[in-house]
Amino acid sequence: MPTYKIRGINVEFPFEAYDCQLVYMEKVIQSLQEKSNALLESPTGTGKTLCLLCATLAWRKSLGSFSTGRRAGGKLSEGSLSQSESPRLPTIVYTSRTHSQIRQVVQELKRTVYRPKMVVLGSREQLCIHPDVSLLHGKTQTNACHFLCQKRTKRYCTHYPRVSEFVKNNPGLGDEPIDIEDLVNIGKNNGPCPYYTSRELHKVVDILFAPYNYLIDPGNRKSLTIEWENSILIFDEAHNLESICADAASFDLPSTLLTTCISEAQTCVDIAVNRRDALNDKTYNPENFAILRGLLLKLEKAIAAISINSKEMGFTQPGEYIYKLLKELDITHKTASVLIDAVDDAMTLLEEDAKTSDSQKTKGTVCRLETIGDIFKIIFKEDGNAHAKNYRVHVQEVEVNSPDTIKAKKSRIFSWWCFNPGVAMEEFAKKDVGSIILTSGTLSPMDSFAEELKLKFPVRLENPHVISDNQLWAGIVPVGPSGHPFNSSYKTRDSAEYKLNLGNSIVNFARIVPDGLLVFFPSYYLMNLCIEYWKNTSGASANTSNSSTIWERICKHKRPVVEPRQSSLFPEAIDDYMSKLRDTSSNGAVFFAVCRGKVSEGLDFADQAGRAVIVTGIPFALWNDPKVRLKREFLDEQARSQRTGSKVLTGDEWYSQQASRAVNQAVGRVIRHRHDHGAIIFCDERFAKPNHQSQISLWIQPRIKCYSKFGDVVFTLTRFFRDAAINYPTKPKLTQIEESGVKSSLVKLDPDIFLKPLVDKSHSIESSFPAEVKRGSISRPLHEILPANRSNLSFNDQKLSSTLRCTNNKILEPRLIIKKEVVNLTEDVRPDEETETCSQLTAPYFVKKRKLEKAKYNSLQRCDKSCGPPVQECSSLQVKSETSLQERTSQLVSSGIRSGVSSSTSGDQEQKGKMFINQVKEKLSDGEYNEFLGFMKALKSKAMKIGHVLESIIKIFSAPERLSLRQRYIMLSLGVTILTNSLTTSGFAFVTCFSCIIWLLIS
Repeated sequence: MPTYKIRGINVEFPFEAYDCQLVYMEKVIQSLQEKSNALLESPTGTGKTLCLLCATLAWRKSLGSFSTGRRAGGKLSEGSLSQSESPRLPTIVYTSRTHSQIRQVVQELKRTVYRPKMVVLGSREQLCIHPDVSLLHGKTQTNACHFLCQKRTKRYCTHYPRVSEFVKNNPGLGDEPIDIEDLVNIGKNNGPCPYYTSRELHKVVDILFAPYNYLIDPGNRKSLTIEWENSILIFDEAHNLESICADAASFDLPSTLLTTCISEAQTCVDIAVNRRDALNDKTYNPENFAILRGLLLKLEKAIAAISINSKEMGFTQPGEYIYKLLKELDITHKTASVLIDAVDDAMTLLEEDAKTSDSQKTKGTVCRLETIGDIFKIIFKEDGNAHAKNYRVHVQEVEVNSPDTIKAKKSRIFSWWCFNPGVAMEEFAKKDVGSIILTSGTLSPMDSFAEELKLKFPVRLENPHVISDNQLWAGIVPVGPSGHPFNSSYKTRDSAEYKLNLGNSIVNFARIVPDGLLVFFPSYYLMNLCIEYWKNTSGASANTSNSSTIWERICKHKRPVVEPRQSSLFPEAIDDYMSKLRDTSSNGAVFFAVCRGKVSEGLDFADQAGRAVIVTGIPFALWNDPKVRLKREFLDEQARSQRTGSKVLTGDEWYSQQASRAVNQAVGRVIRHRHDHGAIIFCDERFAKPNHQSQISLWIQPRIKCYSKFGDVVFTLTRFFRDAAINYPTKPKLTQIEESGVKSSLVKLDPDIFLKPLVDKSHSIESSFPAEVKRGSISRPLHEILPANRSNLSFNDQKLSSTLRCTNNKILEPRLIIKKEVVNLTEDVRPDEETETCSQLTAPYFVKKRKLEKAKYNSLQRCDKSCGPPVQECSSLQVKSETSLQERTSQLVSSGIRSGVSSSTSGDQEQKGKMFINQVKEKLSDGEYNEFLGFMKALKSKAMKIGHVLESIIKIFSAPERLSLRQRYIMLSLGVTILTNSLTTSGFAFVTCFSCIIWLLIS
């Protein structure tokens, strides 16, 4: 395993690191060493999580050994340092957005050599194994758990008392990576409560994994037993962190919810009175619930009495207004705690009554009073009212449909909105934490991100991708097939010409793009508007007889799926999309979705699941939305109050950058790993403006081209996928993934190929170093390291280089010759020979079965009638057949490659083989040589695939002193690989010849 010396820290990495990974780890360590905050952006597929774990844990290990073997409560296993003798080392708190993302991080931890003491924190909903309590949710579940953990109850939980003894007898718990499922299995098999086991274990761990809310929510944060001073806080997938922080500090109180709470308070009064009279049970005082009900009635009346002059504008006041309103109801900082206690008692009473009730309908029902308790905790979280300056009070009137009336009823929503996400983050600054690291694949634009959180981020990074330029097509399409401009703003989006051109464009893209196609709209409104138009409109030109609607022609090429508004229907939509992708009778599927929706967040559309993303516009938030309007006003007020020359974020800047960040999230669904390829298509003329392009993720910007004619888009995009199918053939497997509670079979490549070294998959070369051998230390500045997509193999030998010459004398690196030599064999005709005048655009179909390794294409396909009037002289792309490819490969075998690898006579082959074997014996140890013999036997007996044998042997030759062996072996195997890929008879004959010669020598 390679070890890299970065800023004086030895970082062990599971693979030979890409250059961008080294830069990323250098920034992480810089942040930790300087105790500064960091904003780190690195595209999906660059190994961000693995780099973050390795760099952080290497730095932590340099301070002192991990706490493995330590028991909870400060006791240590035999042979370890006592707590008083061990230095106080920083705790690492690693958070991500969801539990499914945390699960993936734990899997990455297992791939490293680092074994810190760790634990994953989860809620009772994930960890509880009590047969009754596990069925409940929220505060109701919490209260039930507390109740059953009391020894005085008859239904005492049997899992809770076993925690202390189990943790004491198992000091090694957490020394190996464990996930929530592991804790649950431990509880089911051995008896201890998984929830309280994790809570006990987290007190002594080196690294703690949890969702965001364990740090952001004050209640959850107080429940953690952590030494916050100098601790390290990591927020992974942090692109939505500012909105999460703001939402956690805000609330909306609909009048309908308030009415329900009043009803629940009355129910508590009745239950308490009945218990007192019938059972002489005075545990709960009905007067407290009556007071609670009375205060809620006053609050309802006060909200209803607010004068709203404009329905559109609503009623708005500064944040301090809420304290004035509540004071009139005798709710202050002094009385709020009593009110909160009354709410907690009410929830417990309702839960107890539900358990004793014969009606199963009441069991596990959600107590709405819990929301009132949370609201009062937000309002009165501090002794003073200083934080109210970051808030605005807003009351708006809405119409609510009622099932018992025909006419909608008017209702009000009382809101207290936080417009400063830094309110949540400033708590960590008060606790003197060491570093706060925020990382994601899409943090750009960073200035607004940092300004929103009110924290200084001296360390910043916008990393490039590890892919080559020919793996991504990124283009701005400002006009449609008829030349009509694309602009999804409210002024033009309703026009028939816009919807017609957009639909006809998607018809062409559906034909060109193989497999999965994602189409993102700025809003549900525009998506539904366009789809409805396409279903009822023919996109054919006036001089044609094609009566098919635009929607029917889209469906002809790809089977459609539309993202539902309801979250409950989303898993079904994902399964539908995947089933249509797997259907070989069609050319794939198209997923119509919206920016900021479920599809654009967190799901992995790797390989065939997402070959292209179309963004149909810039997803600006509704201009007149009250929350958006007040946020902009808040930022503008802050900007005016700042000193002249200071850098502040204005409302307009925030408004624009929020839209750009949503676009970056959407386009991040493609190119999910090193060997993936795909296209990003921006169908809006506004993307051509420099201010919008500058806010797109940095790794995409250099690859973006703006096309003035739609025909140029069709031509270049068709050529891109034609070449990519040959250069990057993949055989992905369907795997189950779970994200935000959604299980679906998205297409993903094997995780093991995500982080290959600086050589392409076609070579299958991966460095493998003994644990005791340290290599790869950075001996030159990071900015001088080669780009990640260039080979780190050095071929200086003149004779060796000559064997890598193509017929045009162009020297190719070995990592490229496998791919690009095959492409050259198709004999692409010159551009002037490809082009012919036509009255319609041409976009060839991809084969129906979509088996990319066949690389078959239909030639000279006619353009769909949707293209409208002639745009330009267009291209008919011809691709040579597979037969001609094999014929040319056979010619190559019989000439250049074979002459470079082996002699024409068996005697020469045997002599070269003997020389190679002698060198192998000299360079390898006895054990490694026996391993080499084993692989050759496997090749002889066909017990292993050729590719696996070549990869395994190259691993043996990866040490620096064996570079010459690796070079010679690559040359021997080069012809084998090319010929195997070409699937020719002569290729297999050559493979057999090569393996037999080696086998005869070593047997």
